[in-house]
This record gives sequence, structure tokens and C-alpha cells, in this order.
Amino acid sequence: MKRFALIFHIFFFIFHLAIAQVGEPRTDLAVGVNGGFVMNKVMFKPSVKQSFKSGMVMGFTARYTCEKYFKMLCAIQGEVNYSQAGWKENTDTGDNLYQRTVHYVQVPLLANLGFGRERGGVKGFLVVGPQLGFCIGETEKTTGDGSGFIPRQLDGLKNQHELNVQKKFEYGITGGLGMDISTKKGHHFIVEGRYFYALSDMFKNSKKDPFARSANGTIIAKVSYLFDIKKTKL
Repeated sequence: MKRFALIFHIFFFIFHLAIAQVGEPRTDLAVGVNGGFVMNKVMFKPSVKQSFKSGMVMGFTARYTCEKYFKMLCAIQGEVNYSQAGWKENTDTGDNLYQRTVHYVQVPLLANLGFGRERGGVKGFLVVGPQLGFCIGETEKTTGDGSGFIPRQLDGLKNQHELNVQKKFEYGITGGLGMDISTKKGHHFIVEGRYFYALSDMFKNSKKDPFARSANGTIIAKVSYLFDIKKTKL
């Protein structure tokens, strides 16, 4: 319940940002596409020895700028993305590999706070907000004979190599920093880095289950291209 409450408070802040008008109003709407790379680990408890698993992210972005408050440009941003999470385990010898790719559709809803040129220049920004996701599939890759792995297991229960994702719905918090290079004609070229911290688990987490925690932690590097379809007259 505390995790849901945190998501609710962040969502309420973003909603308040969209409707509150204490500065100069803006009605700028930009849409476009994004893509990039992710580096993911699953936060297992008890821990599982692993390294970052690489994957891809791509999707669609919409950003609505609603206000300029002194020098800060306030916007809300929504995305619909396909992303590859999961984890990778290696033995000490490096001869054996176990890798699980978990495929998600993710929907971040972000507050976007920018400082810099509004049009025709460079703007830095901060994004933060809740993110929802849903697992749409998973794939495995293994090499070697499997010796050297130490899977977490309780009597009569499956270990992490044998478990399918049991909780397909995911929620958490994401945030990061970026730079928006815009033209006077309304084209935006964006680079950014984010981190996603899942508050939900992939596997069941009762006392009788192998893991008390099994949540994604993701480093994200992406580029986006947006174009204005509505601009405020300055």
C-alpha cells in the first residue's frame, strides 16, 4: 500500500502541474518517436550473482508544455514504449551463461522541467514520474552445461531459472536528465539518461516463495525526435 501511495502522490503532483497556472501560460504540443539502450539487473532478495543485461527500448512520445514559471518551462510527458528487461548470470569461469529477457510494454507519465532556450536553441531538463508496465513475453538463452550456477531454491519449489514471470503488471518510479536541441521551425532532437526503479516484483514474494524481492532496476540511454503540432504565439 505504501508503494501505491507513493505512485499516487507523484501522479497527483504531475496532474497539479498540468492544471496550475501561476506563470506564463503555454499550449505547446510536440509528438514523436524515441529509441535507445537499457542496462538491467533484477534486484533479487536473497541476491543472485549477475551482471547488467543489455537490451533495447523504443516507442512514442507526446509532450505538452503548459507553463513558463520564471525561467522554468513546465511540461507533462507521456510515452508508450517497448522495452527489454531481465537479468544475466555468469559463472566464475565464464563458460556458462544464463540470460532471461523479459519483454515489457511500458507507459511512463512524467513531469518535464526545462531550463534554457524555449525555441531555436539548447534546453536542459529534468524528468520524473511514475511508470507502469506489462510483461508481454519472455525468452531464455543458455550456454554451457549449467555447472557453477547457484540458483536460489527451497524444498519442492522451482529456482529462478525455471520460474516464469508470475506478476506481469509492473509499477515503479523513473527519472533522469536530458538535453533538448530545438529549431525555430519546431523540431526537437533530444538525448537523455534515466533510471527506473521498480516497486513491484516479478515473482511471488510470500514467505513460502524463493524470493522476497525480484524487481527490475534499469539504466536507460535514449534519443528522441519530436516535432511541434501546436505552438504558443510568443
